Amino acid sequence: NDVSLEKIEFVLKAFKGLVVVDEAYIDFADRPSFLEKLNEFPNLIVLQTMSKAWGLASLRLGMAFCSPEIVAILNRIKPPYNLSGLTQRTVLVALNNLDKKEAMVAEILQNREELKGELEQLEIVKRVYPSDSNFFLVKVQNAGGVYRKLIEKQVILRDRSKVVLCEDGIRITIGTKEENRKLIEELKKMLN
Repeated sequence: NDVSLEKIEFVLKAFKGLVVVDEAYIDFADRPSFLEKLNEFPNLIVLQTMSKAWGLASLRLGMAFCSPEIVAILNRIKPPYNLSGLTQRTVLVALNNLDKKEAMVAEILQNREELKGELEQLEIVKRVYPSDSNFFLVKVQNAGGVYRKLIEKQVILRDRSKVVLCEDGIRITIGTKEENRKLIEELKKMLN
């Protein structure tokens, strides 16, 4: 999850090479973006995406914010015309509807807190890990079995139980209130 601002600043000051900060989930985090530090650190590259908070994952559009010197290097190695006209128009429409994006983020943040509270009350749930994103890593009893049963009920999630340090883990994306309610109902049924 999130690395403290102090640790990142320490690396930026101590390391003379490029430091890349991935802010794909910054809109869901309770901390400021490192974009405001670009003038202070010429070795900083901040990555963001239109996939998460903007809901435009199918565009596969990411942005790199950095010093003009780094931009010049990146421009020499990127393919020409790397964004289609359709992608450009779609992004412009999204950027002109900032209120819609902010409303979606606010809803996800509210749903995240509600879902966390409900998950923590379930006997099958061993732990809900803190999250600064639009998903949780949840430690459950028999993660593989829970995953298979939820998939059968058309509740989509990710089995992370085979990933190192994520044993017994499932990844649950924060859904709508209705989707979250269905998830909780199906998890409760597994207890019976």
